[in-house]
Amino acid sequence: MNEFFKNMNPKTAFIAGVVGGIMAVCTVGFIVLLSQFVNGKTFPKSAVFAPSAQKNAVVDQPTDAAANPAAPVSVAAVTDKDHIRGDVNASIVVVEYSDTECPFCKQFHATMEQLYQNNKGTMAWVYRHFPLASLHSKAPHEAEATECAGELGGNDKFWAYLDEMFNRTGSNNSLPETELPKIATAVGLNEKAFNDCLASGRYTQKVQSQYDEAVAAGGSGTPYSVIIANGQNTPVNGAVPLAQLQTIIDSAKAAGQK
Repeated sequence: MNEFFKNMNPKTAFIAGVVGGIMAVCTVGFIVLLSQFVNGKTFPKSAVFAPSAQKNAVVDQPTDAAANPAAPVSVAAVTDKDHIRGDVNASIVVVEYSDTECPFCKQFHATMEQLYQNNKGTMAWVYRHFPLASLHSKAPHEAEATECAGELGGNDKFWAYLDEMFNRTGSNNSLPETELPKIATAVGLNEKAFNDCLASGRYTQKVQSQYDEAVAAGGSGTPYSVIIANGQNTPVNGAVPLAQLQTIIDSAKAAGQK
């Protein structure tokens, strides 16, 4: 073997040495892996990094998020100052914390509309703000826009504006800023008055307070809802399907009739 390498020119010998080294390393690695496999050892999965503990370290919640966890939560009392569809004194109240640029919130908005229609007279729907600025930088300002609509046109215009905003946005910061006054005029509001309100920033703190409230109530993503019925607050995480929500509502109705 030594004679074989001696007869090689230096370049060929170098290449042969490199190839031989690689083969030796691969062989050793294979033997180690085979040994661990035979001994029943497992290998770690790829690391999954959780969001850092920041103010906006929350995420959009998809349709398969968990609903109705065992532990009840505390949520700010619903009053006539809230944005409500239905009677504030309804036996069942669903408080939704939402983000106008969250794609799952857009989907869930349609679900909530249907849930409300299916349970008119027994259920109220309350909308509160939970804009995830770290994901959707436009969402806080859009939340303020809905508040301006409510200031200028009352509860009905708030909901009309919100409905149209969800209808127009493609989510994930896709709604142009120029659409905000256009939505205002589309729902019958004065454009100048709307622009003046939005430019004032007078609802910035309200939006921030509701964000903080959502986090304090256990919200870690959007949409996040709390069903208030029979003296109990039941959290619902994510854009759960209509049938799943209706089951929770029906259970609350049945418990209230006992």
